[in-house]
Amino acid sequence: MDLDLLSRVHLFPVRHHSPRTTAVLGRWLERVKPEVVLIEGPCDASDLIDVLCDAETKPPIALLGYRTDDTPGSALWPFADYSPEYAALRWAKVNRARALFIDIPVGVSLGMDRHDETAGVESEEVPEGERHEHFHDEEPLTERFAREQGYRSFEELWEALFEAPDWTPEGFRPVLLAWADVLNAGPRQDYHRWRDAFMARKVLEVVASGVAPEKVAVVAGAAHIAAFLARDVEPTLEAKLPKAVPCAVTVIPYSFPRLSEQLGYGAGNRAPHFYQKAHEAQCDFRRATLEVLIDFAAHLRMRGFTASLSDVLEAYRLAMTLADLREKSAPGLDELREATVATLCRGDATHVDAFLWKSVVGHQVGRVASRIGKNSLQAEFWRELGTRRLPSTDSAETFTLRLNNTVEVGSSVFLHRLRVAGIPYATLAATGQQRASPQEAGGQAALTRVRESWQAQWTPSTDVALVEKIVLGDSLEAVTTRVLQEQLDAAKTTGAAADVLLESVITGCPQTMAAALRACDTHAATDVDLPSLASAARALSGLVAYGTSRAHTDVGDEAVAVLCQKTYSRALLRVRESCACAPDALPSVVEALRTLHEVALAQPLADKAGWLAEARELMDSTTVHPATSGLATGLLYLAHELSEAEVALIVGLRLSLAVAPEEGASWLEGFLGVNALVLVKNREVVKALDDFLTSIDPERFRQTLPVLRRALGVLGTTERRYLMENVVAVRQLGEKGRAVKTVLEEKDTAKLKDMSAELGKVLDDLDDLL
Repeated sequence: MDLDLLSRVHLFPVRHHSPRTTAVLGRWLERVKPEVVLIEGPCDASDLIDVLCDAETKPPIALLGYRTDDTPGSALWPFADYSPEYAALRWAKVNRARALFIDIPVGVSLGMDRHDETAGVESEEVPEGERHEHFHDEEPLTERFAREQGYRSFEELWEALFEAPDWTPEGFRPVLLAWADVLNAGPRQDYHRWRDAFMARKVLEVVASGVAPEKVAVVAGAAHIAAFLARDVEPTLEAKLPKAVPCAVTVIPYSFPRLSEQLGYGAGNRAPHFYQKAHEAQCDFRRATLEVLIDFAAHLRMRGFTASLSDVLEAYRLAMTLADLREKSAPGLDELREATVATLCRGDATHVDAFLWKSVVGHQVGRVASRIGKNSLQAEFWRELGTRRLPSTDSAETFTLRLNNTVEVGSSVFLHRLRVAGIPYATLAATGQQRASPQEAGGQAALTRVRESWQAQWTPSTDVALVEKIVLGDSLEAVTTRVLQEQLDAAKTTGAAADVLLESVITGCPQTMAAALRACDTHAATDVDLPSLASAARALSGLVAYGTSRAHTDVGDEAVAVLCQKTYSRALLRVRESCACAPDALPSVVEALRTLHEVALAQPLADKAGWLAEARELMDSTTVHPATSGLATGLLYLAHELSEAEVALIVGLRLSLAVAPEEGASWLEGFLGVNALVLVKNREVVKALDDFLTSIDPERFRQTLPVLRRALGVLGTTERRYLMENVVAVRQLGEKGRAVKTVLEEKDTAKLKDMSAELGKVLDDLDDLL
């Protein structure tokens, strides 16, 4: 490799997404007039340059490389209208010069274990497609340098020293190279030295093909150009690049909000829309500042605030003054913000943070020329968004679906398919603006809803996922079916299979629904886990009640009804055995019993008589966990299967002196866990409870207290009030209270003191428990 030839090639260093670099680069290319323009970017994406420069294509856009070997992995190379690499591509097309990308291929990039290789690398050294998040204990070099120069951040330094001044190509190029020398002063990471060697070879191959070095222009990151000029390139290092993995590359839309997230030298900028305005104004940052302030005033007026033209002019003058005081040639984002807060917002930064700053970030989403084509998932996604009038911008929008017509049910199916397939676009709201948990978003909850509130937002990640998921199927239904089938294959219990069944219905996947029904039947025959069977019975009961019409399956509701009956009956067979459980298994067993009770009362196909018989067996049993026996008693009482007299008798027996206090307290925990208000309003029940508590000797009481606290902890303010009233009535403290008047008349203070002490003791006992 003849590195001396690199000195004869025209080399121009750039910073990604920099309006000033783009403007200077354009003038430099006009002077150099190259026949071939070589640009930092994945070399196997060169065939897409025509699409990138197509008249239909509107930045921001991005090259997307993704793996095609069923292994998750992708990388992005974004371009804004003012990205110098994109400007070089467009210049080449207008001037009929040949343009090529020269960086390592996508497959090599995706095959790199960057977690180890790029730790500690400054972001300038990492191109967009290679960038991953890193966390460092040390302050980045760029930030440290900016602070030493008197700036609050590197972005402020870059604006003041590089963006705002009116540079010429002859002045800008050496300054940017000098900055690259600062970055390269320390040891560079091996990965970037390997890329230097690869790109140098690609440049020399073009020269070797017969193009004169003087007719070749190279546009790449400043650190790479500095290495070329210093001959700091070791050709043998290229061999250390990893083997390429199977992959493909395409072009997708990108957005300004995503560009703003790529902070750091070489990565992005804080406010893409502001820099777009500066770019359109030929890097006149004064004009861009004034235009943004006018936009700010309009936003404020729309929200009812006072923001006149004179306020805008005052803010502009303040921004200019701040720039002069700081020896800047033009205002930057920091001056814009400070002037806005001081004038338009009257010293209050709340409005800037709440909504104004979003306008300098921007919401613009790019467009890709139609001839690039979309894969079938992308085409279906965008077609559904247009047909169903769903949000398509990179800003969150909230809407409600009323599931009483086929159109909105179809929209719900579409959104749930995206959710299950893991394609980021919409999230279901639970209450207010809170997002629903995965359990709340789908399953039984989704089946019973009559309306759904969604928050939707397209981001580049949406298209990335749509491209990556194509390996699972060529339609959203096929992808969702594949994902659900994998979940079904992993399901080992009836409940897990029933969860897949519900999701199959919610997402309209008949193929998986039929398979899930068979899996539920198979698992239920051998499943000994009561919580699993109860969960499945509830899911099947819900499908019987609400139907399976979403899935449009030939299986029909009759098969679901038959399976519901069989599963519920199988669950009843496991009740007594499961209730003889250890304390750590108690919560799931209790929840299962509640579920079986609810299904028995709500679903006519369920064996209600069988459940009531099992509940009575639990109520009378002394071999099951006392809490399950107490729960069964409470459930029977609330179902009007026990009279008040019967339940009072049972409470008396369960809380008698013949029962160990710990067992009595556990039984009480299950009993009160059903509906404490109804139970504490029963005076006979309260009397039995009072007798039980007063009969425990002090030492056993201390041992039993934790269980008693847990049992009585379910009582709220209303329940406690009823409990207190019934305790007063049971102890006939009311009669003694009416005797107070007589006592006072007789001046019998001693008797009054005794009554007060007794009442105080009762209150203290209750306070200790509650």
